[in-house]
Amino acid sequence: MEENLLKTCLYDKHVALNALMSPFGGFIMPIQYTNITDEHNAVRHHAGMFDVSHMGEIFVSGPDAEKFVNHIFSNNITGIPEGKILYGMLLYPNGTVVDDLLVYKEYQPDKYLLVVNASNIAKDYEWICAQKDGFDVEVVNASDSWGEIALQGPEAEKFAVETLGLAPAAELGFYTYYEAAWKGARMVVSRTGYTGEDGFEIYCTHEAVNEIWDILLAAGVTPCGLGCRDTLRFEAGLPLYGHELSDEITPLEAGLGMFAKIKDKEFIGRDALAVQKEAGLSRKIVGIELQDKAIPRAGYPVEVEGVQVGVVTTGYRSISTDRSVCVAMVDKAYTELGTQVEIRIRKKVFPGIVTKKRFYETNYKK
Repeated sequence: MEENLLKTCLYDKHVALNALMSPFGGFIMPIQYTNITDEHNAVRHHAGMFDVSHMGEIFVSGPDAEKFVNHIFSNNITGIPEGKILYGMLLYPNGTVVDDLLVYKEYQPDKYLLVVNASNIAKDYEWICAQKDGFDVEVVNASDSWGEIALQGPEAEKFAVETLGLAPAAELGFYTYYEAAWKGARMVVSRTGYTGEDGFEIYCTHEAVNEIWDILLAAGVTPCGLGCRDTLRFEAGLPLYGHELSDEITPLEAGLGMFAKIKDKEFIGRDALAVQKEAGLSRKIVGIELQDKAIPRAGYPVEVEGVQVGVVTTGYRSISTDRSVCVAMVDKAYTELGTQVEIRIRKKVFPGIVTKKRFYETNYKK
């Protein structure tokens, strides 16, 4: 099976560190190096780094680039300055999600970088290209040429500036980036991440990313796997495609309507979202806290008086809060905060209460 999986440019580094490797999004990726709890806490209290070279980089350029990206992207990029990043989604005409992604406004006219999920690179690229008719744009999938490290945690800025020499990183605001160079190779440094902590995502060549990894490792930054990446993003209320977002879930149902600018502009899927918003939602993603130490997992039923009213999309015993919590898609009648529900775990049911989706107070630098 491993023979059919792709390897990132840092694969040999993970093997050398005896990481537990497992398939993810078509790649063979590190799940953990020591254990998920230690790596999770390193990010929450110090600094950790992740190999995210499996993510996709798709460039859109040309005279109609802004118009085209606005047409396929749920958020509104009109007039955003160079160096700004926006989160949003590619949508099907029925309003469900092709993928969620980041759009970077390049430091040159009529060019944008779209950073997409690893498991969706080929699908996204094909879908984006299929929307090009009538637009003067070029779409390039450059994913194979880029590596990426996510440096996350309250000490991330110190390591970026003092260890890597990326002094301008300290001046970045949340969801902005700057252009740099590493031994002559183009580098992108953004103040973004997927953990709920301050941090940076560093894009560069495969060779440069290997060098940067070694430098950070020698300086004491904890290598972290996808195991704690999931526990961190989950606590911070951040969605994962295939769980809280999918081709069967709309941004409104996921509670991400603020990233779908229905009133501001035209985009693929807009009309369907407008109809859904007008009609009212029949279901929605919510948080649930169990009044027990049992651990809810994805796929477990949410019930009220023995009747299933929803399903868990992600669940854990939260490392940061030591609470059993989950997010779940539930029928609209049971989405109010404080609503009593039950989670069925095998043959038993455990009482829970509907809460906010964010279980941990995020620490982004605004």
